[in-house]
Amino acid sequence: MPLIGTVTQKVALLALAGGVVVFSVGAVIPSPPPVDAASGVVGFVDAGSSSSPRATSSAKPTPSKTPKPSPTPRDVVTYEDVVEALPFTSSTIEDPNSDVGVVFVHTAGAAGSQTHRYKITTRAGAEISREIVTTTVTVQPVAEVIAHGSRVPPPPPPPVEAAPADSGCHSSYADVCVPIDSDVDCAGGSGNGPSYVSGPLRVVGYDEYDLDRDGDGIACD
Repeated sequence: MPLIGTVTQKVALLALAGGVVVFSVGAVIPSPPPVDAASGVVGFVDAGSSSSPRATSSAKPTPSKTPKPSPTPRDVVTYEDVVEALPFTSSTIEDPNSDVGVVFVHTAGAAGSQTHRYKITTRAGAEISREIVTTTVTVQPVAEVIAHGSRVPPPPPPPVEAAPADSGCHSSYADVCVPIDSDVDCAGGSGNGPSYVSGPLRVVGYDEYDLDRDGDGIACD
């Protein structure tokens, strides 16, 4: 049949020019699988199912949070004033107006006071250092002075024996017999007697006749 031969020749020429084309009577050429635009994953259609093609995708990892570093504790500086006693010094002197062996306080001592200013450093509430930055004397101390006597006292007079009561001499006077009378004056003085005595003599008791006017223990001198 001339028509069939012509078609066969055309098919052969097309196959040689652009590749082989196979025709199957009654066959359907399937469409290419769909591609997910977001993930780029190719979906496949189950031939035995009528549902739409589903795209498969992997789960995205949840990012972990980086822990924030703890803040470094800061040093806190404060100042504190502390008052403490300042002791006094002591010295001695010689007192020529006091006898040897006599000791007394010539000037009483008194303590003073001073103030220390401390610099205190703390960290996280705990003290880590303490140092004195200034020291101020607020009250000056008073130095103590102790006096020691340096005067040598004269030797005591020798003991005087009292005159016998029947001797007619007054027992308050020694070295010279002073008569017992209503009044006795020193001889050569302004007294008017009636009795007189010549001195000097010692007064060893009550000066009944007031013979020792200057009170030095020696009468009619």
